[in-house]
Amino acid sequence: MTTNVPVRIHDVPRLQAQRRSLTVLVIAQVLSGVGLAAGVTVGALLAQDLLSSTGLAGLPSAVGTAGSALAAVAVGRVSQARGRRPGLALGYLAGAVGSFGVVAAAVTGSPVLLFLALFLYGAGTATNLQARYAGADLAAPERRAGAVSVVLVATTLGGVVGPNLAAPTGGLARAFGIPYLAGPFLLAGAAYALAALVLAVWLRPDPLLLARALEDGPAATPDAVGRMPPAVARRGPGVLVGALVMMITQLVMVAIMTMTPVHMHDSGSGAAAAGLVIAVHIGAMYLPSPLTGWLVDRYGRLTVATASGLVLLAAGLVAAGAPDDSVAVYAVALALLGLGWNLGLVAGTAIITDAVPPATRARTQGLVDVSISVSGAVGGLVSGLVVAVAGYPLLAVGGGVLALVVVPVVVVAARNR
Repeated sequence: MTTNVPVRIHDVPRLQAQRRSLTVLVIAQVLSGVGLAAGVTVGALLAQDLLSSTGLAGLPSAVGTAGSALAAVAVGRVSQARGRRPGLALGYLAGAVGSFGVVAAAVTGSPVLLFLALFLYGAGTATNLQARYAGADLAAPERRAGAVSVVLVATTLGGVVGPNLAAPTGGLARAFGIPYLAGPFLLAGAAYALAALVLAVWLRPDPLLLARALEDGPAATPDAVGRMPPAVARRGPGVLVGALVMMITQLVMVAIMTMTPVHMHDSGSGAAAAGLVIAVHIGAMYLPSPLTGWLVDRYGRLTVATASGLVLLAAGLVAAGAPDDSVAVYAVALALLGLGWNLGLVAGTAIITDAVPPATRARTQGLVDVSISVSGAVGGLVSGLVVAVAGYPLLAVGGGVLALVVVPVVVVAARNR
């Protein structure tokens, strides 16, 4: 820890801008957390109703994460060219349009419109994740994981509130002649739109543009990438390691999370029970972030990445052994699932940010998040098929075992340091 390092006078503008950026990002993340969690709760159930098929219930997650992949590229490129403020604001605006499109699809009963809208809705998820990078742009290297954690934990409030509003918003939607399961997407659309407005108006100065301006030497410009100092170039392999950690944890988390509400529904649990379990899960995804950030900064990126694989294995085993009528056990399983994802995301994000200078940071981070979104799409698509063919317990155990791939990735990375 370096908490006693004196602050130099030219660091003051950076520190002030970092505090302002984190404040604005926290407000936007609370709002976007509502949009993110509301759709997760009922997306699979809505598709199950429109398609009359459990085997295809994982498609909404797959389509949404495919949309996240495209959005991650777009947000990364806009941020690289114009800064974080327009990139993040446009991403949330696309998520709002997608949310309202899902409502229109439910009203018209159109599966085609549903999947097109869910593709756009995925932009909100991608933007929510990209915001964590903005939190680290102006942070000192020894505090980067902590800064990432501040942005992530802000999603907790919205993420916990959103699923528990599934029933009330469903009732409100029904009062206006809109299908019950479309109600949470009305809430998601409004939340994403407000998040876009907050960022567009108040995220000034832009953290990424300021980080570049404060960067001394030729590495401050994208044209100088080929002339980066050896110390910077040597950090490159961290990009692959960080990406693999986050890809694996995302795939496992999405696969098990997507089918848990469907499995509970088929076992006789109501929407309120599924909403409670998802709320616990979303809370565990984000609430431990301050502790995770401290652990990453204190004990190292690779140590915490290893822990993520072990926690995800425990989540899969608990979920596989849960009695059909035990909401509490499912809640424990998905809490572990969220915690394992959090450990992998914070550690992986810190690895990526360490490895890339501000001159090329946004573009690289966008491409990394594409791989994460693709992994989530694969997890969502395969999850429904696995449950239809082999059952939910096999999906849960298989996902937990797959998470252990993180361990050899970390071992190889540690040997090559």
